[in-house]
Amino acid sequence: MSLKFALIGCGRISPNHIAAAIENELEIVGLCDVKQENMEGIISTFNLPTSTPQYTDYKEMIKVEKPDLVAICTESGKHGQMALDCIEEGVNLIIEKPITLSLEEADQIIALAKEKNVKVSACHQNRFNKSIQKIRESVEKERFGRLLYGTAHIRWNRGEDYYTQAPWRGTWEQDGGALMNQCIHNIDLLRWMMGDEITEVVGMTDNLKHGFIEAEDLGIALVRFGNGSYGVIEGTTNIYPKNLEETLYIFGDKGTVKAGGKSVNLIEEWHFADGLDDPEQVKEEYQENPPNVYGFGHKPLYTDVIDAIKNDREPYVTAEDGRRALELVLAIYKSAAEGTSVKLPLTNVSSTDFTGRFK
Repeated sequence: MSLKFALIGCGRISPNHIAAAIENELEIVGLCDVKQENMEGIISTFNLPTSTPQYTDYKEMIKVEKPDLVAICTESGKHGQMALDCIEEGVNLIIEKPITLSLEEADQIIALAKEKNVKVSACHQNRFNKSIQKIRESVEKERFGRLLYGTAHIRWNRGEDYYTQAPWRGTWEQDGGALMNQCIHNIDLLRWMMGDEITEVVGMTDNLKHGFIEAEDLGIALVRFGNGSYGVIEGTTNIYPKNLEETLYIFGDKGTVKAGGKSVNLIEEWHFADGLDDPEQVKEEYQENPPNVYGFGHKPLYTDVIDAIKNDREPYVTAEDGRRALELVLAIYKSAAEGTSVKLPLTNVSSTDFTGRFK
């Protein structure tokens, strides 16, 4: 029996969610957006029945349609309250990144989901990239030996048009800057690969050429992981004239790997002391060529969440994973604002704490 699915927020990323829902044979029982034309655009693009219910009030949609699974794809600052309202009604969730903009809200989501036995997945779909799955397998098999350090580089371009399309972008209340919006996927991957636990973060952020937004267009950080390894993060939306690359390096004393491409969807370097596989064959077998930076990960993420619901298990990407990525970005913001290193874990930090930072 297929699950009933509804979507909250029909903007830029929503087609990836609708496509994944259709490919996973979910029954689409409702769309919700404050703009009628956005919902009509989804119906037209995907040839959905014209009778597909459309709502401007997500609470009403949940009560009337009683979906089994909802995807939240609105402004980031609205994720938290919407998620809590859905969980309260017993609805399983896929929440677009970042899971919220507040650690307090993230903790509330995690606690309420456990209380209600509701599945919540943070939409870090790049974890499902073929290249990333291969690297993760090598981490779990300890092929890298001792992990020494890893780096995440996100060298992208976002012009003024991108921000005028949706005025919430680049605001502290609803979005954050380059690290929170564009770079959080790779930040998530770096933390995941390097063992998750972090003890200390040193960060610098600036707004160099996006004076029309509130938040940063450049972020650089050093990370000390709990296992004694280190991380380097570099994220920007200032690259001329267009997106250049998103890369992830993992360095161990017995292995070196580089994932690159539009959304870390290619393996560009593959060297292990154990010699268990042919580097050229790995590069050939574990590559994808997505049409955009969103990659191909939404479909398998949906497949996993559906299975998690049906078999009452945790999703592959959990709400806790979403919180960890959020925590690292907020730690960089906090370090940059205070001009000092920040110890983790963090609690009760929010993007709005940094309002006015670049005025």
